[in-house]
Amino acid sequence: MAQISVSHIGLCVSDLDRAMRIYCDGLGFEPAERYDIGDEVADTLEVPTGVELVSQMIAREGFKIELLGWRSPPVEGSPSSRRNQLGITHLSFTVDEIGPVEARLVDLGCTVVESTRTTIPFPGGRTELLFLADPDGTRIELMAFVTDPA
Repeated sequence: MAQISVSHIGLCVSDLDRAMRIYCDGLGFEPAERYDIGDEVADTLEVPTGVELVSQMIAREGFKIELLGWRSPPVEGSPSSRRNQLGITHLSFTVDEIGPVEARLVDLGCTVVESTRTTIPFPGGRTELLFLADPDGTRIELMAFVTDPA
């Protein structure tokens, strides 16, 4: 079998600067490669000519997200709003404590999806879950594994 390794996940955003603040300042990613892209990719990306696109890679712990900031043609559509919707439904992050990360993301423009605040008990502890939506509606899951004192 051919060698396969994970490269990145692409995320189309409506405001690249705002997305950089959320994913870098809010979730600890670091800017990586950046590419200014034009019509050379119009056919392969299945969009009309007149392409003005910034491909900004961000990285954390060996994982990369490609933030796609389209100037032309403009972004369209909407992200998944349900976990049973086809395609990628959310990005998940493990945190030590949900509260501080939640507050930081809200300050940066994310919205708490309050109905998703969940605690799942397990022997000796619990998993706390919370989903937020970034300003474009992309769901961000925060997970904290809490061990009960012995």
